[in-house]
Order: sequence, then structure tokens, then C-alpha cells
Amino acid sequence: MYKLDEKLSRIRAGKYSKGDFIIADAKDGDMGPSIQACGPRRAKDGSTDGFKTRPEFLDQVQAIVEQDVVDIMLTSVSNHEALSKRGVFKTSKVKPAIRANDTTDIWVFRGAEYAAQPSRPFRSADLARVKAMGCDLGLYSITFNNDLDADYASLEAFSKFREDALKNDFKYFLEVFNPNVAIKMDPADVPGYVNDAMMRCLAGLTSAERPEFLKIAYNGPDALQELAAYDPSVVVGVLGGGAGTTRDCLELIAQVERFGARVALFGRKINLADHPQQMVRMMRGVADGELTSEQAVREYHATLDREGITPTRPLEDDMKITESVLQAAA
Repeated sequence: MYKLDEKLSRIRAGKYSKGDFIIADAKDGDMGPSIQACGPRRAKDGSTDGFKTRPEFLDQVQAIVEQDVVDIMLTSVSNHEALSKRGVFKTSKVKPAIRANDTTDIWVFRGAEYAAQPSRPFRSADLARVKAMGCDLGLYSITFNNDLDADYASLEAFSKFREDALKNDFKYFLEVFNPNVAIKMDPADVPGYVNDAMMRCLAGLTSAERPEFLKIAYNGPDALQELAAYDPSVVVGVLGGGAGTTRDCLELIAQVERFGARVALFGRKINLADHPQQMVRMMRGVADGELTSEQAVREYHATLDREGITPTRPLEDDMKITESVLQAAA
């Protein structure tokens, strides 16, 4: 049994404890930003030389899986296939997952303007083929924009995906983004709007059709607590957003766990770190209550120093909380 299955079982049974917090590494950026999502090729002295190649990126993913700290490794279908051919998941307790759809709001190529328009549904992944490769879990994303035509099309596509998932005995977790374009709404109402849209979306589904858990933006303590309390059968997870400082990453873990989330699905906060594996270790330490976010940042920098890695930011700057949503509850 994968670690994920064991943890979800305890969470759903109301037996959650600190060690049950689920951490996913979202290495599916090639489905959105593409080449640039692999991150810069960075030397120990801090200098960079273009972007990592796909083989270099796959090496990094393999190292995280073999570290055995995260619970889920999310990749594109093509990278899952490549990693499977390497035998990376053969005996691992890290659950593989693939990005099951690639809506237009994640098409953030250099120079592109697709993401400036309301999200439209699109899906590259063939679930039957993915299942044949031994993967039965995927991320499905949807973005509500308070736009009747756009949201209707997104929900229609979601319905077709669920039919396909049931037919192939394929499980999924649901990512719900905040609106990707300006909408006619007071910004203060957006967290409630997203919560309402998301739970209305699930209200018409049988248990067999529902996601394993949710992946949402952290819109502050009130919105997260409301969502986590509303339906205890729904496991709530939070996405990482931008890279930020190391303190931003670790404080986000601390806050969302405190306010009811049970899953963290971070991409850039891990991939763009000076030391991704150590970042993951610190995330686990904070989630499990072994370290505060401040202690974890200091320990992270101590590791960089021991290994001769020049940090992107000095410790003093890396200790700062720069994301406004985190500052109020820090």
C-alpha cells in the first residue's frame, strides 16, 4: 500500500495526526510553462546556465522519489512514462500521479497571452493508456471565472472526464484555481465565491465520482477553515503558488495545516529551491510539528552552508514572509 492510501484512510476515519499530513511534489510544469518549468540549471556558486534539460529534470524527479519523503509525485504523462521505464516507481511507496487535463489558463509560454483569457477546457491525457502504464491517479483542474459560457464549458468537460475516469477505474484529485482573469466581483468576495462554486460542483456527484481530495489556493484562514469544516468527508489540500522565500514556503505549510488542510501540493516552491531535497525535508518537519517555520529556515540554510551552496537570498532575507495572505496569521 502506498503511504498516500494509508494516510487518506486515517484522515477520512477522523484519526488524523501530525504525521499524516500529505505532501505532493508537483513536477507537472512541462504541461504549462513547458521548457522553463524545468527550472534554471544552477551551479553551487549560484550562477545559472539556461534551463535544465528534460533528462536533468527527470534525474531531479527521481532523486525526490528515492528520497521517500513526499507522498505523491505528480508529473506529465510523458515524464511518468519515462520515469516508469527507469523503474523509479517499481518498489517505491511514493504514489505516482499524472496531470489529467491542461486547461488554457496554464498555457503560460514565453510571450503567450492565453492565460489572460477565461480558462477553456482541454485534455491531452488518455486515461486508458495511462492506466495501462500502471498509474491510476490524476490531477484534474478547473477554473471558475463568474463567466456563464466559460464556466458552463468547463463543467461540461469535467462531466465527460468523470465518465472516462469511472470507465477506466481511474481516481483523481480536483484542483480549483482562483479566477484567472479580472471578474466583476469585490476581491473580498472571491474566497467565498470559489468555495461555493467548488462545493456546488461536488454536490451533484455520487461518492464514486468525487475526487480523492481538493487542491486550492490558500485564500486565508477564514476561507480554509470554512471549507475544511463544511464537509468532513472532503479532504482539503492547498497549492503552493509562486516560489517566494523559503520562509513563505514553510510558513504556508504551518498555516494551512493549522487551519484544516491535510495536503500540500507544491511545485515551484520545491523545484526552484536552492536545494529541493532539503526543502522537502523541512516541509515534512514543519508539517509534522517537529520544527517551526523559523527553525526550518535556519536549518535549511545550515545545510546549504555545509554543502557549499550559495543561497539565492541571505538568511536574513530568506526569513521574511513576503506573501500577503500569510502575513496576517503569522
